[in-house]
Amino acid sequence: MPGLFGPLYSVSLLVRRRSTSVAVTGHKIANLTVLYLLCIAAFAGVCVAQGSSDVTDVHIVPRSASTAATAVASPDVTTPSVGLKTTQRPLKVDVNLVLVPVTVTDPMNRLVTGLEKDNFALAEGSANEQIRSFSSEDAPLSLGVIFDMSGSMSNKIDKSKQAVIEFFKTANPDDEFFMITFSDKPELLVDFTSSIEDIQSQLVFANAKGRTALLDAIYMGINKMKSAHHEKKALLIISDGGDNRSRYTDTEIKSLVKEADVEIYSIGLFDNSPATSEERYGPYLLNEISDVTGGRMFRVDDPNELSDVATKIGVELRNQYVIGYRPTNAARDGKWRKIKVKLVPPKGLPPLTVHAKTGYYAPTE
Repeated sequence: MPGLFGPLYSVSLLVRRRSTSVAVTGHKIANLTVLYLLCIAAFAGVCVAQGSSDVTDVHIVPRSASTAATAVASPDVTTPSVGLKTTQRPLKVDVNLVLVPVTVTDPMNRLVTGLEKDNFALAEGSANEQIRSFSSEDAPLSLGVIFDMSGSMSNKIDKSKQAVIEFFKTANPDDEFFMITFSDKPELLVDFTSSIEDIQSQLVFANAKGRTALLDAIYMGINKMKSAHHEKKALLIISDGGDNRSRYTDTEIKSLVKEADVEIYSIGLFDNSPATSEERYGPYLLNEISDVTGGRMFRVDDPNELSDVATKIGVELRNQYVIGYRPTNAARDGKWRKIKVKLVPPKGLPPLTVHAKTGYYAPTE
């Protein structure tokens, strides 16, 4: 601030010049010193008065406004704040809302998209339920592939590996996936990852051998889904026949998949002339396990079609409708509740097919 320090600097230079060029007596020096001090005091008084005026105009008024703003943003901790109560309110999750993924296909087994909430009706048992939520967004997925590496797959293994890669290529960046292989026993080949390369690099060294522990592999896949990070979960089974090695029974696994909130899709590479009872039972087993969860089984007779079918399943998982409702029966009895999703299609469409899970177990708490 030149107006503040300029006069003091000029007086200082004047005194120095006089002290160096003029010879004065001690009495004159004393008088000069007194005069100098009086000048200093006078100028200091003026400066203090001016400085006080400048500070008042520049700082105090804004500081007052700043103080008021701070009081709004950071209230006294002893005073209740509506804003703080709002942000700290506990999040309530509606555990009674049942979510049902739904797929709709036409007579040529093609996906039907673009339907609205009014095109669906839902019943639990004999009670019609009100649809509370409806969406058709592509939500992040937790995916798992259960891959048959038994000896009977040796002539189809290369095509099957390629189908797995094509399936994962339909994944979104936010998806996560794992892979389980099985022959005499299941093995977690790749844990949850978002890298297709992780899957591909491990598949290179996988060889077909041994027998078929399919049910044990499904059990491992359902159990692995307990550590999934996304609400929407799905398993893809690729196998060529029935189980002949597992410790778990088909009854136990059917009960398990009904309890788990996991959709199961299957690709069946079945022999047209099955030699054993397990092979004859294979298509029925995979179809029943898939159907009860809302998924589907695709039978593939030509291994060259595997990649196309796997891609189709991946696309289908991302074009589902999700219907939410609150059951009229609010009893927490742990019993199986049958559900039925019906279609109210727009006029002019051919007969459409609805694929959805057939029920769920009521909570017990």
